[in-house]
Amino acid sequence: MKSSLLLVFVSIIFGVSSIAKADNPNSQHLSPLHYISSTEFRGGWVPTIINLCFPSRIGLSEEQQKAEIIRLLEAAHYARLNNLFFQVRPECDAFYHSSIEPWSRYLTGTQGKAPAFDPLQFFITEGHRRGIAIHAWFNPYRVSINAANPNAPLHVSHRFPFFVHRIGKKLLWLDAGNPKAQDYIITVISDVMRRYDIDGVHLDDYFYPDPEFLEGKKIPDDATYRAYRYNGGKLSLGDWRRASVNVLIKRLSRIIHEQKPGILFGVSPFGIYTKGQPADIKAGLDQLNQRYADPVLWIRAGWVDYLAPQLYWKNKGPQSFHSLLRWWRSPSVNPRGVPIYPGIALERLTEKNWPVQEIALQLRVEKTTPPRKHGGFILWSMKQLEDNVKGVAPIVRAN
Repeated sequence: MKSSLLLVFVSIIFGVSSIAKADNPNSQHLSPLHYISSTEFRGGWVPTIINLCFPSRIGLSEEQQKAEIIRLLEAAHYARLNNLFFQVRPECDAFYHSSIEPWSRYLTGTQGKAPAFDPLQFFITEGHRRGIAIHAWFNPYRVSINAANPNAPLHVSHRFPFFVHRIGKKLLWLDAGNPKAQDYIITVISDVMRRYDIDGVHLDDYFYPDPEFLEGKKIPDDATYRAYRYNGGKLSLGDWRRASVNVLIKRLSRIIHEQKPGILFGVSPFGIYTKGQPADIKAGLDQLNQRYADPVLWIRAGWVDYLAPQLYWKNKGPQSFHSLLRWWRSPSVNPRGVPIYPGIALERLTEKNWPVQEIALQLRVEKTTPPRKHGGFILWSMKQLEDNVKGVAPIVRAN
């Protein structure tokens, strides 16, 4: 077993070292602060999973895909956004040239089939021309949302199946407690930083899978946890899971800032930390005890440059936007004053039929919720902004 694990590690490192540097029109990396104002961070997410935003559907030509990117960037520029978060790895796949993971099925319809151009490089080139910083958004642990889909030979489910788990009937997930899985994630992200002029590395809220996906069964990490205990580990199962994610965040923070000083590292956790915090919020999903991630620890330890908690609720109600934002920004929770850029849900304009005035209200609330030395927001998602649903684009611009 030890020799096989060594071979796996060597194969990962060899795969990274053999990659040629991608063509880059920028001779020198520019800090994202070059692209944003000193007072406000204005962002938008560009999801690629199941073609939520880009590309709008599978099978578009190179010209059509490039035109969609330009339209997204122009929509961002009109609304005075200065940061976009491009989902480059939705299912252990790639929206960029990689010898570690296969091209995403959401580009061509077949995982591993190359498109005619490099979407990430095109986003970077055209985004920087418009003064928009481009962050590479990674899903660290999700392997597939549908295990029945065929995966390319390069996919992690074929290369390293020993740290891939089946979750319920459909999901495939990396074993977050396996150090080799963690090494693999870091290798993938480090590769992108080395070869592309990205302005940031961004992770979303999917750490351990939500209870609804377990279908009444346990997370299948018993063997990994037993190995941890056998080797002298003392933590409870829940604490061990949280510690495993904490180690990944800490390692990524160090590697990102050492490898590419000046770029930003941030996470967009679920908007409610845990039940009872804050006291006036009714919690359903629990980030701390169900997704086993502790973003409060990350800001207190200074491992992230910002957090973007997903505050996808109305301003008043059981999960008040204002109450949650005030809690995340409070000195008692965030003594270092790490920037908190709330996620604001444009998607709710269609999904929940919110009035557009709710978005205008939340943008105003963000501006008036202290402490706000580094204020701003990130919009979910660019699809609704580009479509100008209910006239939201000029509202964001006017804000």
